[in-house]
Amino acid sequence: MAVAERCVTPCARSLVKKVRGWPVFRQAPPMLAFMGVVLLTALVALVPAAVSAPLRLRDTLLFSALVLCAALCVEAMRRLGTPSGLTRDLFGAWWIPTLLLLPPVYSLLIPIPVYLLLQFRIRRTMVHRRVFNAASVAIAGAASSWLFHTVADIPAGEAERAVPEVLFTPSGALLAFVCCALFTVFNTAVITVAVRLSAPDAPWRRLLWDREAVTVDSVELCVGITVAILSGLSVLLLAIALPPVLLLQRSLMYQQLQAAARNDPKTGLLNAATWEREAGTVIEQALRDRQRAAVLIVDIDHFKRVNDTYGHLVGDQILHAVATTLDGQLRPRDVIGRFGGEEFVVLLPETDLADACKVAERLRRRVSALRPLVEGVPIDVTVSIGVALLHVHGDDLVDLMALADLALYRAKDAGRDRVRLPMTGEGLVPGQQRADQAPARRTARGS
Repeated sequence: MAVAERCVTPCARSLVKKVRGWPVFRQAPPMLAFMGVVLLTALVALVPAAVSAPLRLRDTLLFSALVLCAALCVEAMRRLGTPSGLTRDLFGAWWIPTLLLLPPVYSLLIPIPVYLLLQFRIRRTMVHRRVFNAASVAIAGAASSWLFHTVADIPAGEAERAVPEVLFTPSGALLAFVCCALFTVFNTAVITVAVRLSAPDAPWRRLLWDREAVTVDSVELCVGITVAILSGLSVLLLAIALPPVLLLQRSLMYQQLQAAARNDPKTGLLNAATWEREAGTVIEQALRDRQRAAVLIVDIDHFKRVNDTYGHLVGDQILHAVATTLDGQLRPRDVIGRFGGEEFVVLLPETDLADACKVAERLRRRVSALRPLVEGVPIDVTVSIGVALLHVHGDDLVDLMALADLALYRAKDAGRDRVRLPMTGEGLVPGQQRADQAPARRTARGS
């Protein structure tokens, strides 16, 4: 007995240690608690919804047809290719018919096969994110479905016949539109809260209001209601609804692929080539108009040490958190990008030296206040920033970046977590180019 206990205890400890190493447990406690509440709510809602729903062959066939259509959309996405990071999709074209035509239990179930396909056919990502997104869609869909069927007084088992009749009346169409809109709003709100908990400095306005997202959601809502009417008349009419949805999905994915070519996949900021192109345009305009502009180079201190100690997954999370913090503190017209590794670049149009230093100091303070949790232990994250001003430290983008990099080198030498300007009289040797020096300088700086 004692031998068995001695054998079991190390195995149990090893299992506990392995479970604690899962990425989900690296989330901040508020985020972890929120995810748990959302998932538990979806699981608890499944029991009464399943008990109250009559099992009917017609419902099962319609549900299977909607899942098949969603699966075909996933395959279309896979063949076209998907950009890294979060993407917009048109799965609402299948969520909405489910919540209007079928009992709420089906709205709780349909995200499961769809997100499994996304995980195994599109891109493997952290499982807890897939589970959380599926639970969010499930809760929003079930709540909207229950509200629609209750207010419209649709008898159980008669949705296919009654819903098209309801939708063809002004009050019924308005009710369906409101319930579907509430589904979108509720799901967006849940995701927004999750993003805010994981990145506290992410601005609410950007998370809640995005013109492109609102446009896609509006199209998705209209398409979903149209598909609901067609499939309510006959499940065979889904064959007519599917091609336009696939075409819209393809168009949406093509736009995202174009955006992915401009953006850095880990942070969502502009990549180096795009930033230099856009910043160069702003500098040329500033030179023509004789306006001020400033360039900041921001570098995360001791980032290699973070990767070596906690792993690259944590490093990527810190990169994203810092990028979100920096972006949230800037004006819409400021141009920010990731220049490579742990280095970011910012162009501040119409900014004098005093304001540029104030902005840089504010960015430094905000990042130092992050202190993300890893396995329950807060990590200190700081940045060093070099600042260079147009007409003062250089007359083109190449000079400004080179002088800002030298200023950043000074901040590193002074002890890090500082903002520095180029030294008086510091400049480039004629003909010297940043591209020739940057790799060696980054190696010497060593984060």
